[in-house]
Amino acid sequence: MEVKTLTKEEILEKYKDKRQKCMVYTRVMGYHRPVESFNIGKKSEHKQRKYFKEC
Repeated sequence: MEVKTLTKEEILEKYKDKRQKCMVYTRVMGYHRPVESFNIGKKSEHKQRKYFKEC
């Protein structure tokens, strides 16, 4: 019996009705704000940030 592996796009389409929007927050000037409310320049800057893991 052969099992078909779904692609990322097929999985997203299959479960489209169960998905919900995810709000991403970042700390700005001492408080948290949703990235969605940023202007174009600030959104671009946020995408370019580098993340690190503390040992």
